[in-house]
Amino acid sequence: MKRRALITGVTGFLGGYVARCLLEDGWQVTAIVRASSQVNVLPVELRENIQFYNADRMKLPEIVQDAAPDVVFHLATYYTTVHTYEEIDRLIASNVAFGTKLLEAMDVNNVRRLVYARSSWQHYNGDAYEPANLYAATKEAFDAIVKFYTAARGLQTISLTLFDTYGEDDRRNKLLAVLPQLAAEGRRLALSSGEQRVDFVHAEDAARAFLLAGNYLADGHYELCGDYVVSSGTAVTLRELIRRYEELRGEKMLVDWGARSYREREIMIPWRGGRILPGWERNHKELM
Repeated sequence: MKRRALITGVTGFLGGYVARCLLEDGWQVTAIVRASSQVNVLPVELRENIQFYNADRMKLPEIVQDAAPDVVFHLATYYTTVHTYEEIDRLIASNVAFGTKLLEAMDVNNVRRLVYARSSWQHYNGDAYEPANLYAATKEAFDAIVKFYTAARGLQTISLTLFDTYGEDDRRNKLLAVLPQLAAEGRRLALSSGEQRVDFVHAEDAARAFLLAGNYLADGHYELCGDYVVSSGTAVTLRELIRRYEELRGEKMLVDWGARSYREREIMIPWRGGRILPGWERNHKELM
């Protein structure tokens, strides 16, 4: 019988990769979306093979009951680097309240297996915990809530801390996604001095980490529950990353180094304190 997955954040960049990875592994995939979710951005082969539940029309306990997942994959998030006052409600609603309601919906339906995404931004300056921004603080708040459901309600979890991801069909306003278009249009990109170190993993490899974690939980390998990182295991300066990217594409990127200041609380050296999920390896090593 097919294993059943329930995904949040399926219309996000990585969520779509995770859904495809699960389908290719033979899972039956369901997903929680909202009326505002851009389901149409997903490829046809995903839309036709995923059952969607609209959280604006059904309560989460009803969705979890109907979906009856073996494992829940929680990737939904609201991300912002430097927040505004107007974004506070959305940050808390998306990153704390929604996840908490999902955990409660799982509990009342006796669904005990969760794989969820953390952020390396929760580890500013390499500390075990110091949020680089309010987004990271809300992610840490959800960690604390997960710990309650783990201790009090028997939740079995694997968390995967994400650094930077890249890959095809990236609709985010991320560096490696916008560079080709800017180069094609002959426009230049203003960047910082580029001395911050970065850690990039291809979205296909990151998605396989979620699949592996889900299979571990579905197989009852609860001894593997805990926190892991989805990391290349190394870090290079942003300047070096662009150099490698130019070499890979065979063209020069139009970058004005030093034209912008570093962001507030820029992470200059990625956190190196995590551990890799046993059995996970990268296939894409062209950049890192």
